[in-house]
Amino acid sequence: MVEIVQAMGYLGIFIMTLVEGTFIPIPSEITLIPAGYLITKGDLSLTYVLICSIVGTISGALINYFIAYRYGRRLLIRYGKYFLFTKSKLTQMEKFFHKHGPISAFIGRIMPGLKHFISFPAGLARMDIKLFCIYTSLGGGLWATLLVFIGIFIGNDEAEIKAHLQLINYGLLLVIALLVAVYIWRHKSRIAKDIKH
Repeated sequence: MVEIVQAMGYLGIFIMTLVEGTFIPIPSEITLIPAGYLITKGDLSLTYVLICSIVGTISGALINYFIAYRYGRRLLIRYGKYFLFTKSKLTQMEKFFHKHGPISAFIGRIMPGLKHFISFPAGLARMDIKLFCIYTSLGGGLWATLLVFIGIFIGNDEAEIKAHLQLINYGLLLVIALLVAVYIWRHKSRIAKDIKH
C-alpha cells in the first residue's frame, strides 16, 4: 500500500477518500496510514494530505447525500412499506435531523461501521447542506488526522498499526459516548429552561 499511495500521490488520496466517503466500504486506513509514513520520508506533505483527504471525504459524503436527497423520499414512500418503513417514520427522521443533524453528521463520520451510511439519512431528512458539510469535514478531518499520525509515529509496522487502530477505535467509542451524554444533558437542560419560562 505504501508503494501504491506513493505512486498515486495526492490525486490518489483524494480519489480513495472520496470512494471511502460514499457507501462503498473501502477503509481509509489503507490509504492514510501509508500516507503518514510517506510524510516522515519527505515524499508527501502533511498539509496537502489532510486537505486532499478532507475534500475527498466531503465529496464522497455529498454523493450519498444527493442520492438520498433526490431519490430517497420517492423510493421510501413507494417501497418503504415492504421494509416496515412508513411515511410517518420518514417524518420522524426529518424532525430528528432538524434538531440533531450536526452532532449526528459529526459522530457518523468517526463511528466505525456508520461512516459510509450517515449521509443517507441526512439527505433524506434534507439537512441544511452547509451544516452537513461543516460537521462532515470536522468528523472526517478528525478521523483522517488520527490515521495520518498513526502512519507518522508508527511507520510501516503492521502489527503496531493494528494494535493502535484497535485502541483508537475503543477510545473513539468512549469519546462518542461522552459527547452523546453531554449533548443529551444540554438538550434536556435547554428544554427544562424553556418550560420554566
